[in-house]
Amino acid sequence: MGFPDHFLWGGATAANQIEGAYLEDGKGLSTADLMVLSEHGKKREISSTVEAGKYYPTHQAIDYYHRYEEDIALFAEMGFKCYRLSFAWSRIFPNGDDRVPNQKGLDFYDRVIDLCLSYGIEPLVTLSHFETPIGLSKYGYWNNRKVVDFFVHYAKTVFEHFRGRVNYWLTFNEINVMSTMPWNAGGISLEASEETKMTAAYHQLLASAKAVAIGHQIDPENQIGLMYAGHFSYPNSCDPEDIQGNEDFQKKMLFYVDVQCRGKYPNYKLKELERQNIVLPIQEGDAESLLAGTVDYISYSYYLTHVCGKKTRGIFKGLNGLETGYKNPHIQKSEWGWGIDPKGLRYSLNFLYDRYQLPVMVVENGLGAVDVVEADGSIQDDYRIDYLRAHLLEMEKAIELDGVPVMGYTAWGPIDLIAASTGEMKKRYGFIYVDLDDEGQGTKERSRKKSFYWYKEVIATNGESLMRERSGIKGEAVVF
Repeated sequence: MGFPDHFLWGGATAANQIEGAYLEDGKGLSTADLMVLSEHGKKREISSTVEAGKYYPTHQAIDYYHRYEEDIALFAEMGFKCYRLSFAWSRIFPNGDDRVPNQKGLDFYDRVIDLCLSYGIEPLVTLSHFETPIGLSKYGYWNNRKVVDFFVHYAKTVFEHFRGRVNYWLTFNEINVMSTMPWNAGGISLEASEETKMTAAYHQLLASAKAVAIGHQIDPENQIGLMYAGHFSYPNSCDPEDIQGNEDFQKKMLFYVDVQCRGKYPNYKLKELERQNIVLPIQEGDAESLLAGTVDYISYSYYLTHVCGKKTRGIFKGLNGLETGYKNPHIQKSEWGWGIDPKGLRYSLNFLYDRYQLPVMVVENGLGAVDVVEADGSIQDDYRIDYLRAHLLEMEKAIELDGVPVMGYTAWGPIDLIAASTGEMKKRYGFIYVDLDDEGQGTKERSRKKSFYWYKEVIATNGESLMRERSGIKGEAVVF
């Protein structure tokens, strides 16, 4: 009953949101390093170069680069079975197109991976998590096919270097964000045309497929997956036009997953591109490459669900596409306006497994909230515990009642980190508190929140503590 043996419990981070040391030991600039702190709800400014007097949150982040031993020890104390992290491409290949890797970059990740393994923590590595080397700007970033070869060279290098130590990989984080936040996804202008975004997306999908094929060749034990920004939506009504509008919205996101799982562009996407007079930069052999590089499993982020309908067509705004034209009156919202929908997690797990028949893993899920440090130094984040409990219980239903093969769950972010959408620190997700404010001021000292001990018990009991908690909850009285 419940969660299977060897379930991969853990947490997930991204290099640009935790490491800092943005130019240390030979690292090159990335697209994330040009993003300035912005206020919640405002468009994030992107500099053309690093300018004096502006605060760039990635430049110091939470200083994991110098404090990773302390942080991983805390993950181990929680009992992590798995830690999802990303390699910074520009730490290993500072310009993106270098032929020889930066040894100090590899040395850093050697230390991180070896430390994880010493604690019995399985590393799950994302190759590209919202940070494309600035050195690739001279090619036009992902608009240029040459970048495919640079990425494949990078992937081959780390597959070979970490052979036998890393067996779980993801190619691109939230690859479908190319449709919503193209700068984050690959250095493409926020004002880029649909043709530009679809060209860049094609090159990333091709690069992913080639990397998967090479990763399998280098080590047949490698399990290489995709990572989807979880866009799941309900139709606004039973009006057939609302049903079709919802379908159209989902397809604009899901075609990325279709290609990575099935090895070819779906007909509906090809017809859409044809209507838009967009011609993909297909070359001889590409079809074979896409087919040979299908993934082993599906991973995705789950934070919210949408409501879509006939007004939604073509509306994509924000990292999570929040503005669809409709609201869901049946669910609560977080302080940041994100809909809280635990039951939607069970729906999403079933949806993806039914569509693709591949193992599934939730590699991002969590509640961003303002935490208060009490006079005694504690952080009583019961709201976070309530949120996570509700979602994990729905995941358990998908496993036990529906038979969905769920590989694991890595909560986002197990330690407070800077927000990808704004660079803020006040929107905290962690089980571990970091003394740092939005402007980068603070001691950076780490401390355990109440949720730290709660999640530790969940992992230690392989989820059985959730069942006990559920039996103690009367009715539906869960407050966020």
